Amino acid sequence: MARYDFRGPRLYVEAMLEADATVTLERAQAHYLGTVLRLRAGDQLLVFNGRDGEWSATIVGDRRPAALRIGARTRDQTPAADLHYLFAPLKAARLDYMTQKAVEMGAALLRPVLTRHGQVTRVNTERMRANAIEAAEQCGILSLPAIAPPIELGRLLAERDAARWLVFCDEDAEVANPVAALSAVPPSPLAVLIGPEGGFAEDERAALLKQPNVVRLSLGPRILRADTAAVAALALVQAVIGDWRGV
Repeated sequence: MARYDFRGPRLYVEAMLEADATVTLERAQAHYLGTVLRLRAGDQLLVFNGRDGEWSATIVGDRRPAALRIGARTRDQTPAADLHYLFAPLKAARLDYMTQKAVEMGAALLRPVLTRHGQVTRVNTERMRANAIEAAEQCGILSLPAIAPPIELGRLLAERDAARWLVFCDEDAEVANPVAALSAVPPSPLAVLIGPEGGFAEDERAALLKQPNVVRLSLGPRILRADTAAVAALALVQAVIGDWRGV
């Protein structure tokens, strides 16, 4: 049996959470609770803000939800995994999917990276944040990832903290077994980089390989779309050197 009850509604709020506090609902939140979920005054739900853990809450209002009365804390805040997810931007629907899956996989920071062969140069970070919130609400996640603005690959590498190991997916990786490649990475902060579907340019790959503490990761004999590669790479990292190990 799962350790967490996913049947009840769950809502992200910006306000500080403490016992007996009253949190005024935004218009969109009131609409979601009252019209979409058909909840009314007196109904209960869970709330979180990414800082204070998770709390029970009761809806208050007259004919429609207007505010939440905070009850007891149901879960303490847990720290996010120190995992950054860096990616060449995708078109809207696939970016939505990838954002949601990266949140589910435990990424603490999401950042678009502009590369030579990327097909998208403008990213709606507010939409990314909305998708991150939705994924956290639905999956019982307590910490929201930071959404960083897009950055060019060259600048990213120039400003990179070399203490954070960088795992980048490359179909030409010398070690074909991804588990063997990741096993060489010591316990440390991590970043995972997924390039564009056209692949990295040769000078981009060369620049990556000149960096310290970098691992090239093969994702098998088949070519994966970028959003699929994101799920595969993050799952491998979490299973081999991340928090799926339970240590």
